[in-house]
Order: sequence, then structure tokens, then C-alpha cells
Amino acid sequence: MQFMAILWQEYVLFKGKFWSVTTGSMIGPVLYLIVFGWGLGSGIKVGGGAYIDFVIPGIIALTTMNLSFGTVANDINIARLYSKTFEEFMVSPVSMLVYAAGKITASAFRGLYSAFIIVLLAIVFKAGLKLDFYFIMITLLNCFVFSALGFSVGLIINSHGDMAKFTNFIITPMSFLCGTFFPLDKMPVVLKEFIWILPLTQTSLALRNKGEDMQSMLLHPAILIVYLIIFLIIGVTICKKAE
Repeated sequence: MQFMAILWQEYVLFKGKFWSVTTGSMIGPVLYLIVFGWGLGSGIKVGGGAYIDFVIPGIIALTTMNLSFGTVANDINIARLYSKTFEEFMVSPVSMLVYAAGKITASAFRGLYSAFIIVLLAIVFKAGLKLDFYFIMITLLNCFVFSALGFSVGLIINSHGDMAKFTNFIITPMSFLCGTFFPLDKMPVVLKEFIWILPLTQTSLALRNKGEDMQSMLLHPAILIVYLIIFLIIGVTICKKAE
């Protein structure tokens, strides 16, 4: 019941900002599609296919990462340091474990909503996109992984400036390096091995799912689940200490 109450609160907030959230979720992907789809990528072939077909899954991966992470990270950070509403939850009857689950789930759904918007844009841009259960599962996992990371980071970082630094040094590099806009085989071997293990890389590879065997298809979600468990443990542990 408490969990649903938190989700309902987040839904009401989302409903009140529906158009701003929707347009905000569209601007970045539209620019990426124009620049890398119609512009720079119009004459490029990747893996024997059109570049726009290659880049759409990458855009979905990075956009869901940014939305899922940023929504909850900034919300928790502001609630702790500025509005002090986080303290109200601490003294309320709501369990901090339930609070964490509600916030992470709501932020993950926000990321999933952005993925839905990009799928619609992909149809407009006439991109080839294979939607199936595996695609949806990987997208949802990606949302939960970065939502859990955002929740943990929001609890750990103690200033808005440091939050911006974390985004600049961790989230932004992943947005461009994790196989989102170009294949990993273009990178130096040492850098490639490091980037391969990152969660966004696993999402980008899994969403494309071209020519992979069953072992690889199972490996991607398995790695994402490991990341999710780690981030959840960190976030819940911090919450329990605060409680």
C-alpha cells in the first residue's frame, strides 16, 4: 500500500508536468536523429545496414539512462539538501525500503516512457526497429539499473555541483562511448575491454541483437541484473542507515 502511494504521488507529479516532460524527452532524440540520421549518417552503412537503424537503439539506451538516472538523482538530492522533504519521509510511517523501491520504480517508468516516445519518432523517421519481448526487457532493465544508480548517487552526493560533476564525468562519457553512436570495434583494444563491461554498453549491444548467439543474448541481461542488484544494495543500505 505504501509502495503504491509513492507511485501515485510520482504519477500525479508526472501528470502535472506531462507536456513539459514529453517535449523535454523528445528534444534530445530528435536532434540526434536529425544529425546522425539525416545529416552525418545519411550515407553511412554499419553492419550492412543504414546508420539510422544502428543508431536508434543507441539513442534509446542513452536516453532511458539519462532520464532514469537524472529524474531520481536530482529529486533525491534536492529533497535532501534543499527542500528537506527527505527528512519528512524519514520520520513518517513509510519504510525507507519501500520509499527506495517506489522512487526507483517511478523513475524507471519515466525512462521507459522516453523509450516509447523514441519508438514513435523512429516510426516517423522510417527507421528499422525490431520490437519484441527481449527488446522491451532490456530497455526496462536499463531503466531500473540507472534509476537505482541515480537513487544511490542522490543519497551519497552532498551538493548540486558535485551531482553535475558526477554526470559530466560518468554519465556523459557513457552516453557517447558505450556503443551508442559507433561500434566498439572502432576503439583501441584496452579501452574496448573496459567499455564493454559497462551497463550502457550491454544495453546498446542487446537492443541491436544482430547475429548474437543465445549465450550472448543471455549474458547482456545477466550483467545488467548484477549491476541492478549492486546499486539496489548500495541505495537500500544507505536508506536503512538514514532510517
